[in-house]
Amino acid sequence: MINEQRLVELFLEMCRVNTPPRHEKALIDVIQPRLEALGLECVRDEAHLQTGGNSGNLIATLRGNVEGVEPIFFSSHFDTVEPNPNVRILIEESVIRSDGTSILGADDKGGLAPIIEAVRVIQERNLPHGDVQLLLTVSEEIGLLGAHYIDRSLVHATMGFVLDTGPPVGTVVYTAPTQDSFDVIITGKPAHAGFEPEKGISAIQVASRAVDRMKLGRIDPETTANVGIIHGGMATNIVCPEVRIRAEARSRNAEKLAAQVAHMKAAFHQAAADFGAEVEVNVRRMYETYRIDEDHPVITTALAAAANLGLESGLRQAGGGSDANVFNAMGLPSCVLATGMRQIHTHHECIAIADLVRSAEWAVEIVQETVRRKREAMRDA
Repeated sequence: MINEQRLVELFLEMCRVNTPPRHEKALIDVIQPRLEALGLECVRDEAHLQTGGNSGNLIATLRGNVEGVEPIFFSSHFDTVEPNPNVRILIEESVIRSDGTSILGADDKGGLAPIIEAVRVIQERNLPHGDVQLLLTVSEEIGLLGAHYIDRSLVHATMGFVLDTGPPVGTVVYTAPTQDSFDVIITGKPAHAGFEPEKGISAIQVASRAVDRMKLGRIDPETTANVGIIHGGMATNIVCPEVRIRAEARSRNAEKLAAQVAHMKAAFHQAAADFGAEVEVNVRRMYETYRIDEDHPVITTALAAAANLGLESGLRQAGGGSDANVFNAMGLPSCVLATGMRQIHTHHECIAIADLVRSAEWAVEIVQETVRRKREAMRDA
């Protein structure tokens, strides 16, 4: 049913288009005309006015050919975690990877390509379907920004499936954490490091003490924390007057997250007090947790479709966020479908061709399962 060669060619084509956050337009310009040629109605919203990017989200709608079927959506994002303008792609033993000098881009083109192939198959085979929308977002990797600013008036689907996590294909993420992001400025006092270092206050030393006192990494099964970026210093002969830090904490438990955030803030403030420095700690809520009941139709539909295909199905918890966090907060029940992307956010990123095919088959089967459920409900009425 799935045209493997066509799917692989589309995936490779997508990966060769450089789409870091805020620079997705080149790929959207390729994909939109193809979806329109398949009969989908396409609109780009104005999310870019908020994200600072060069394109808004692409919302595409395939009108149903069966009345009364619940409208659903599939979603993935165009942007990649970092640029890869000169990506060199290898296919070894039916696994697609880069040559190790850049990311491949399987996150999330490993979700995007199967969605488009699924739509092609539905159209080619004239399969029964209700309305199917594609919510293809921008700037996901920098805080789910595209989803945050999506034009909700363009979305009439009532539940959705976000293809944006790793294998095994057939498993479903039903819960994910809240994330809080830290922006910290530590202000010390400059001085000549050779002539009069005692007159200075090293912001680097303050930062070091704060980080050393923090509980970081895996805090408990629901909670993680990380200090990811530290910038500071001008020269080795100057006592560093300022350090800027980016950090985060995540948890699927609100009380545990609040405790971890408070702990990290206290560590910064105590270290600053120890040295007589100043510190400014700003904490931003990036996205909210969600937890979908196991008997919700969005879950049961996804799992039933996976079982129909003989896939290894089951429920999973996530340690990271996705556009599903935002959609659920908007009142759009959404779960995350596993794809084949492996070792994401690294230069060892890869994806098996078989998993690309399985993801496309799963999307087609989800559409068919929604039709079956409607027909069964009508028979039982």
